[in-house]
Amino acid sequence: MPHFIVECTDNIRKQADLPALFKKAHEYLAGTGLFPIGGIRSRAHWLDTYRMADGEENYAFVHMTLKIGAGRSLEDRRRVGEELFALIKAHFAPLFEQGYLALSFELTELHPELNYKHNNVHQHFN
Repeated sequence: MPHFIVECTDNIRKQADLPALFKKAHEYLAGTGLFPIGGIRSRAHWLDTYRMADGEENYAFVHMTLKIGAGRSLEDRRRVGEELFALIKAHFAPLFEQGYLALSFELTELHPELNYKHNNVHQHFN
């Protein structure tokens, strides 16, 4: 953990530059010291079927979720959420200025006992 999941309307696929956003997010998350680098993952779900507001085609949205394992303080979670959202807003600022864009982000802490993992990637970084 953490997993950074992006749902993004397909009409901004090229301009969104999600590989660059993922690179920035990974660097930030690893730099906090709160998350092991071997657990950081990002993925995108491109939405080709959606409707927004009155249905005009020039609207776009990006909804992001950061799922983290349990055990970090509320203060740390709040700081990560606020700083990551600032990074997200900066990344999308040019696109925000060009058209109608809705950005949303939530940080979710997974249940400490009902979260199952099997991962040998961490061994690579130890």
